[in-house]
Amino acid sequence: MIGEDEIAAVTDAIKSGWVSSMGPYISQFEEDFARYIGVDFAVAVSNGTAALHLALHALGIGHGDEVLVPDLTFVATAHAVLMTGATPVLVDVEPDTWCLDPRAVERAITRDTKAIIPVHLYGHPANMEELGRIASSISVPLIEDAAEAHGATAFGVRVGALGKAGTFSFYGNKTITTGEGGAVVTNDGDLAKRLRFLRDHGMSAERRYYHSELSFNYRLTNLQAAVGVAQLKRIASFLDRKRRVFGWYREVLGSEERIRLNAEREGYRNSYWMTSLVAESPELRTTIIESLAELGIDTRPFFVAMSDLPHLKHCKTIGAHTDTCEVSAFLSRTGMNLPSGCDLDEDTVKMIGRSIGVMLARS
Repeated sequence: MIGEDEIAAVTDAIKSGWVSSMGPYISQFEEDFARYIGVDFAVAVSNGTAALHLALHALGIGHGDEVLVPDLTFVATAHAVLMTGATPVLVDVEPDTWCLDPRAVERAITRDTKAIIPVHLYGHPANMEELGRIASSISVPLIEDAAEAHGATAFGVRVGALGKAGTFSFYGNKTITTGEGGAVVTNDGDLAKRLRFLRDHGMSAERRYYHSELSFNYRLTNLQAAVGVAQLKRIASFLDRKRRVFGWYREVLGSEERIRLNAEREGYRNSYWMTSLVAESPELRTTIIESLAELGIDTRPFFVAMSDLPHLKHCKTIGAHTDTCEVSAFLSRTGMNLPSGCDLDEDTVKMIGRSIGVMLARS
């Protein structure tokens, strides 16, 4: 949702002449976002994948290391690990929150485990209390992938502030956007300094064009940051609207026995980036998707489990009780996301919900 404030900020950035990776909106956005998350530092970067890769690289993750990631998430999480030369280990998720299962994480740990990346899938925080305990017991960092969960909280703390570092995406479909863009947040001043160094070709602060190690161009532009500054002022209203959209769906679909909607575990606050639905079978999901498509209503399936992707089949998979990601496999075949935009009104949402209800009654 782009409004007059975003347009005015971008216009101001253009008129200033600072259109690339220098300009006042970048530092303002970083300061504002760090304050919102409740951390000391935010380092703005070019996208969410860059944020993950930069955090991993800055923390020294590389060849020979294993990084535990959920099997059910967008593929960028595993790709960022592969980009460092490390190996992703695909770990099963919990059946209610759809986030990394601490029991499976404990089974997946080896002497090569060097980091854990919980993903706050579709807006619900992972079990950071248990995951934090596990990470602390083996002295490895927790790197939160909060790309889909801006504003979600666990026991009153916003995601991104619960691990060693948190990463965010500001892609166009996220709760707030900069078009493309991302950020790494942390309370570690030394890590923040290294992140800033690595995102700008590793250029020496004392000697112009002197570069001492492999580094990257992961900078955000002043134009993008201008959009972010304006968007961040509206995030509370966006989150309130997302919760209302979910509530309208729940009113219509909450009692249906053959499907279930997003959970919200006690002590956690789901940002409801997506209102999601898990059907009792893959066949039922297909029927719902096709029935809504006939009405001109677009939906999206859950992410394909990463263990089903051809270039990741070599990765180890670990479940809570077996060496297969059974929960992730089921969810990826039965889960789907419903229209969830902030501009949806109550009548539209309930019409979609009733359409699903009618289909369920007939099938």
